[in-house]
Amino acid sequence: MTGPSSARWAGSITKATNDQWALARRGQVAEIVWLRGQITRIEARLACPLGARADKRAGQVRGYGSRAEWHAKARRLHALKDRLRTAEADWAAGRVHVVRGGKQLAHLRHHLGQAGLEQAAWRERWRAARMFLAADGESGKRFGNETIRITGNGQISIRLPAALAHLANAPHGRYVLDATVVFRHRGEEWADRIGANRAVAYRIHHDVSRGRWYVTASWQRAAVPALPIDAALAKGVVAVDMNDDHLAAWHLDVHGNPLGEPQRYFYDLSGSTQHRDAQVRHALTRLLHHTRRCGAAAIAIEDLDFTDGRSREKHGRNKRFRRLLSRFPTAKLKARLVAMAAEQGIVIVAVDPAYTSRWGAQYWQQPLTSNIRKPTRHDAAAVAIGRRALGHPIRRRTAPPPHDRSDRAGHRTAQAPPEVRRREEPRPRIPGPRTRCAPPGRGAKAGDQRAQHRSEHAAEQPSWQQDSIPLSL
Repeated sequence: MTGPSSARWAGSITKATNDQWALARRGQVAEIVWLRGQITRIEARLACPLGARADKRAGQVRGYGSRAEWHAKARRLHALKDRLRTAEADWAAGRVHVVRGGKQLAHLRHHLGQAGLEQAAWRERWRAARMFLAADGESGKRFGNETIRITGNGQISIRLPAALAHLANAPHGRYVLDATVVFRHRGEEWADRIGANRAVAYRIHHDVSRGRWYVTASWQRAAVPALPIDAALAKGVVAVDMNDDHLAAWHLDVHGNPLGEPQRYFYDLSGSTQHRDAQVRHALTRLLHHTRRCGAAAIAIEDLDFTDGRSREKHGRNKRFRRLLSRFPTAKLKARLVAMAAEQGIVIVAVDPAYTSRWGAQYWQQPLTSNIRKPTRHDAAAVAIGRRALGHPIRRRTAPPPHDRSDRAGHRTAQAPPEVRRREEPRPRIPGPRTRCAPPGRGAKAGDQRAQHRSEHAAEQPSWQQDSIPLSL
């Protein structure tokens, strides 16, 4: 920024710089928290004997398997402590490390041969990445932006600083570009905003690889009142089980019964960041369209968080599982889904993920299987997620015993009602013999063979014995 720069452009540059600085500060806090957690875990494992097993009840972590591994972790501990001291010093001094144009592109300058680029081509990409041509919107101004103005027919004009006013080709120190712009996505909404002179922010950037210029328009939408949870679940819910390569969805009615067929939306998380983001966005768009077709107003997902599970100290040498957790897009999926669902007026319900996969496969996969439908464990887990979001128990009732047994037909093992606490936990074990083959006179219920079931009636009739008939009669 130079002295002749106008206040309008100076404000845009200052705001963008402050936003970048705030983002870097949040990154410093996240790194400091992560480093402290890693140091705490390694110190706890180093204090344990080699080969010691973990004990959750006693709060004891697992020790390292060999002396070589212990030595390698001790060296890593010192490296992490050095990184922590540097990060804390930068935080205390208010110092951040920001590369305008991107750190990856800056490092590429020293490896042009491996990237197959010449210095001139790299310099062009570097200048395009560092170029700043953006302006925030202003409500009440013509077309919602005085600095970069785009009319309804797509004409672009830029308000030049005073030092460049001699280059203007339009009145009031403006420069009109020859090219016009068209917004394919949300073009009608953009036209409504500029017609009402509401604020619209613009950013102009150059794509060197394609040789094209692009304009990005953005604005802040008014907050939409959230739909009450009871009203959202009145038409059922679309339950979603998130996986590392696809979304398993199933529509459930208000009573928790699956409707229709399970849906699967696949995505590929390999490749560049833009490719991964496009894959996630495409899968979520298909999910939202399916929700609209079903007539539901809510989507149920699991409240997953694998931030702590990505640590190598928690899962040890299981690199495959740690790599799976690292690429699992839980945060990206939830953030993107919440933002996209808000545009469609769909409510997102996050439920506790405990036992959803296990109980779904145990109680719902086999009953939902038929000759023409083969649900997977993930489809059954989606049913469990939806039932939990609707307030219904996941575990199904067990069938009564057949009539040919000695105890005859009994009651069903009904689920506890929603207001009962701990109803979603595993059933507690009842002490004493569980079968009738136990030796008589033993067990906790040996003195009272009339075991009571939940209806508080005797499960067995009292035994009786007929007296012998007197021979004198």
